[in-house]
Amino acid sequence: INKIKNKRIVKRHFSNEKYYLEIHELLHDITFRTEMGQHLDTNSTPFDTPLDLSRFTKEKHKAIVLFKTAYYSFYLSVAFALILSNQNEAQLNEQARVVCMDLGEYFQVQDDYLDCYGDPEFIGKIGTDIEDAKCSWVVCEALERANEEQRRILQENYGKHDAEKVLKVKNVFKELDIEKSYHEYEEASKKRIDDRISKIQSVPLQKLLEFLLGKIYQRTK
Repeated sequence: INKIKNKRIVKRHFSNEKYYLEIHELLHDITFRTEMGQHLDTNSTPFDTPLDLSRFTKEKHKAIVLFKTAYYSFYLSVAFALILSNQNEAQLNEQARVVCMDLGEYFQVQDDYLDCYGDPEFIGKIGTDIEDAKCSWVVCEALERANEEQRRILQENYGKHDAEKVLKVKNVFKELDIEKSYHEYEEASKKRIDDRISKIQSVPLQKLLEFLLGKIYQRTK
């Protein structure tokens, strides 16, 4: 339904513009990539098989978030702006895309962190990534650093809708100081994104990307 609405909106407002086909193709491409991301996310934890911790890797998590989140949450609007402002040159578009991928990944890692550590009354929801056995950045980070005993605890308790089991998982996260790792990741991401933005020659594009980064940096909900 949303895809049909998008097509109708674009046709109504842009069908007579020279860049109409370019916008149309952009929406098709982003829709396809987002559906791929949703497929990767859904199939990261099959419901009909035992929990397999080897599925939860940083590489898989990155693939999911880039396709499911980064393209439609950040790149789509920026690419749209480049087309409408007649600045959609290949180099500029690629620079924007790279920064938007970084923003999307950072944004989703924030979501994963807040799902586990955020105050439900403040963020407006009760996190269930642990219970739902999501391929979350938090569990991927934990698995990279866990010893055999901690990995055993995660294997036995992750993905279970049981408050005591969820607490055992969170205790492992606490032992590994995942909160510290997240804050280190956040600052490293901010520095990398700032550096990439500074190398873009288009001042308006720089300002737009700086604005987007400012909206999400250190967000708490």
